[in-house]
Amino acid sequence: MFENGIAKLLADIERRELANIRLFTDDARLLIAALPPASIGRVFILFPDPWPKARHHKRRIVSRETLDQFARIMTDAAELRLATDDPDYFSSMLERVTGHPAFEWIARRPADWRERPADWPPTRYEEKARAASRALFFLRARRCDRSKLVSR
Repeated sequence: MFENGIAKLLADIERRELANIRLFTDDARLLIAALPPASIGRVFILFPDPWPKARHHKRRIVSRETLDQFARIMTDAAELRLATDDPDYFSSMLERVTGHPAFEWIARRPADWRERPADWPPTRYEEKARAASRALFFLRARRCDRSKLVSR
């Protein structure tokens, strides 16, 4: 847990007098496991820790197990949106998402994964990557219709 980030967010919530925000400061996978099936219309995983050392790859949040859980909680046609500035992690994300039967990669041209769509929130990590002239990768996948998965 990044305590300074939580404190900054709480201060911003209070300053803006927002009452519709809830924070979960533990491992997100615990929350995902508690959500009901087909209850989420969009999932964002923006600039997660890439765990660059091979022995740490098991800690990456974009894994077969997590994708299975996303597929369970996402509605049909819901979007999974992933972003990273780590080329190795992008390759791993792309391999896992395109290899998962519940998801379809929806990029049709290079700009679809090289440029952040206008309706994505920018992040501080994206700003840091841009300032360091690192390549950015934006992956969009659609949750396949459950009724059509049987025939796939």
